[in-house]
Amino acid sequence: MKFHYYLLINPTAGGGNGKKVGKQITTLLEQKQQLFTILETKYHLHEIKLINKLIPTILTPWSVQAKQSQAPFPLLIVIGGDGTLHQVVNSIPNQIPIAYIPAGSGNDFARSLKLLQTPAKMLENILQTTKPREVNLLSARQQNDNIHSFCVNNIGIGLDAAIVHATNHSTAKQQLYKYNISSLTYIRSALRALFKQKGFPITIKCNNQSYYFKQAFLCTITNHPYFGGGINIAPMANIHEAQMDLMIVERLPMFKIFYLIVLLLLQKHTRSKYFHHFKAKNIQLSSPTRQFLQKDGEDSDKAAYDFTFSTTEQFFWF
Repeated sequence: MKFHYYLLINPTAGGGNGKKVGKQITTLLEQKQQLFTILETKYHLHEIKLINKLIPTILTPWSVQAKQSQAPFPLLIVIGGDGTLHQVVNSIPNQIPIAYIPAGSGNDFARSLKLLQTPAKMLENILQTTKPREVNLLSARQQNDNIHSFCVNNIGIGLDAAIVHATNHSTAKQQLYKYNISSLTYIRSALRALFKQKGFPITIKCNNQSYYFKQAFLCTITNHPYFGGGINIAPMANIHEAQMDLMIVERLPMFKIFYLIVLLLLQKHTRSKYFHHFKAKNIQLSSPTRQFLQKDGEDSDKAAYDFTFSTTEQFFWF
């Protein structure tokens, strides 16, 4: 079967790593005499506009008709970070397969699927693949405004969202990227958020039970074990299960927070009495006070939230 590869490249992903990886992939495709088209993002959320142009006339669902067609199958290859992939899965029907070559700073989605290899190796895997696989994504519906979105990694309210917000809006972020020390921005934002984040009330409904936390500190719904660029916050999570994992950490004294961080690094944090874990196919979550929100590292301003979470499937090519 022949293919026409459509490369959606975010050159600014990973502080410019997207541009380097994109160049490497195009060079390899030229050497292999493959048919391809380059689509490069020029500004934030440009990938949504590019995808919307491709869907009506070019991108095709994986179906019997597509497989039997004599024309080259149009396969989308996304080159960027998890934020880029987040925008793509929210703009494309789930029957249209997506190939993904990570080029961001975190790459937790690829890590969860054990796909963190060299770009050349990942491209070779894509070229040798003959059919897509169904991969579970998080599905989140905000009841108050009926906004429906999908996430490849996780959704956070509270501490992790405050860290993401501070990091994304840091004036030093891009400068530190140039010197490959962007993690310093995250560490600085994390330390500030640890001292500023207050406990907040949250109500959880899942598995026919209701739970109330008066002083939640961190609330993360995840599709797999990782967040924050490889932090294994949910070792029990599995992207291949049609379930999601919810982690709640209650507000605790500052000296105990640092102790909990040590436990996290030692992978013993799940034993803490302040750590609560839920696994379910459907979860309702209500946060009545205004808190920051992050979805796959894309932050939103403070608001009250009323979510219903589930899972859905998306075709990926690997």
